[in-house]
Amino acid sequence: MTLALAADAASVSPSVRPHLRGVTAELVFIGRSLRHSLRDGESLLMAIMLPVMLMLMFTWVFGGAIDPSGAYVDYVVPGIILTCAGFGASSTAVYVANDMRTGIIDRFRTMPLRAGAVLTGHVIASQIRNLFATAIVIGVGVLVGFRPTANLLEWIAAGGVIALYILAITYLFAAIGLAAGSPEAANGYGFVLLFLPYVSSAFVPVASMPTWLQPVAAHQPITPIIEAIRGLLMEAPLDASLWWALAWCIGILVVAVLWGAWLFGRKAGRR
Repeated sequence: MTLALAADAASVSPSVRPHLRGVTAELVFIGRSLRHSLRDGESLLMAIMLPVMLMLMFTWVFGGAIDPSGAYVDYVVPGIILTCAGFGASSTAVYVANDMRTGIIDRFRTMPLRAGAVLTGHVIASQIRNLFATAIVIGVGVLVGFRPTANLLEWIAAGGVIALYILAITYLFAAIGLAAGSPEAANGYGFVLLFLPYVSSAFVPVASMPTWLQPVAAHQPITPIIEAIRGLLMEAPLDASLWWALAWCIGILVVAVLWGAWLFGRKAGRR
């Protein structure tokens, strides 16, 4: 662990410390987080393999019972995409909590850089990992029968919604990592959020759920985001789901950024 801390500190050499401001600082810490991701290949592999396995299970095992026509794959892929994003973003909470526990944040605080650059590095690196994993999941979906009807503009719009959701949920997990007392606790707290897609329209229509559960599923943030992606990719009616999706994503992002900034300043300032 000592060697790892020394390597992180050494990666920000004294010769470049005076210049670690603005975008330069973020780029340094994005690179640091990406290097950590490559070293932790098992987490990256699981973030990809688990959603893929879920998709294969829902399409090949449960799909015939849910929709015997075989069209269930077109319904479920948008939900799997957000599930993939959740699994990938959850690792950010662990990485941030680990940084807080090891004390490397205090080392970075002695350098002339913006404190939030460390957190931004974790978030952007996770964004890159998750977009890569999402592309793989969509590719696997196409291989098992997913046939979106979207044109280029609709694909771009759907990609924008997915990217915005990933950014929002990643910042939220980063804030959870700051709030948690340990990496293990961060992993546990984040795991609760991973159940949200299961209580939404990700895998079954809201109307098929028990009456008492339908309002919960219809008014939680995941449902309008999934419906917006589904509507864009499959030319289904969007209604107001796209605007609700954007409102939820932006709202979560703003709250997570403010909460994370407050927690970072409060916790990183402790001695």
